[in-house]
Amino acid sequence: MSRWLFMLVLLATGVEAETWRFGLIGDVPYSDYERRELPRMIEAMADTHLDFIAHIGDIKHGKDRCDDSLFDDRYRLFNASKVPFVFVPGDNEWTDCDRPSNGAYDPLERLDALRRLFWKDGYSLGQKKVALEKQAGKYVEHTRFRLGPVLFVTLNVPGSNNNFGLTQEAKPEFLARNPVVLQWIKDGFALARREQLAGIVLMFQANPGFRHFSQNLTHLAYKDFLTTLNDEMLHFPGQVVAVHGDTHISRIDHPLRDGNGKPIERFTRVETFGYPQMGWTRGVIDTDSPALFRFENYRWPARAQ
Repeated sequence: MSRWLFMLVLLATGVEAETWRFGLIGDVPYSDYERRELPRMIEAMADTHLDFIAHIGDIKHGKDRCDDSLFDDRYRLFNASKVPFVFVPGDNEWTDCDRPSNGAYDPLERLDALRRLFWKDGYSLGQKKVALEKQAGKYVEHTRFRLGPVLFVTLNVPGSNNNFGLTQEAKPEFLARNPVVLQWIKDGFALARREQLAGIVLMFQANPGFRHFSQNLTHLAYKDFLTTLNDEMLHFPGQVVAVHGDTHISRIDHPLRDGNGKPIERFTRVETFGYPQMGWTRGVIDTDSPALFRFENYRWPARAQ
């Protein structure tokens, strides 16, 4: 549909164009400097009239300890946000916590500690909160919520190869979690189709290797995930966005390909800024635009105009 035809449809139905805004960060804070700067950045983000902020995982450096005191610190930091704050777990705060430098913790015990702290009720963090619908069962970190004509879905898909393990045989934890993740993806797309939403945004920590998937070179840890996402995207007529962190390369692109090898324009990948570069991404939902979404990157500290 052309932009002008889209506008005519809005006018004919008496629907006025609307906009919503959200902020995206990840892989931060990794240092004492970033910990000092992050509250200032979050406050500056909120001052741009965002509807919510999402952290896409990795709330500490991979060498740092996974102690309760650090979790408590990040909880207080995120909960102080003036706008609703949504958190998605990353590998640095659970799958990698068995490293000696991290305190030699049991990763599943650390994940349960995160669940008790960050997902203790049915709401986001922040001084203002949004209600979160949680997936039934123990995976309370799997949530979803609406913002205008868009469904946002959070998923526990961490880096470090999705906790698959270092051999061809997957870990029991992966085998238990992976089908739950896939079902939450399917449920989200089914809801978006049923309610005829204009778009869906999936938020998870790992870079699953979209380009490798297009080349049939996907790692076993992410093959089912990407296959399910791709299949559901093809059966959904709206815009699809995947937000992740993990590889610390801020980018906005269209990495999936159609049968002719051309980029699928209605699928957008957004990767957040990551250490050592601080920054954030603003997403704008605009019903006046056929593309529905636009994304803008901002480095921190902000440069003087």
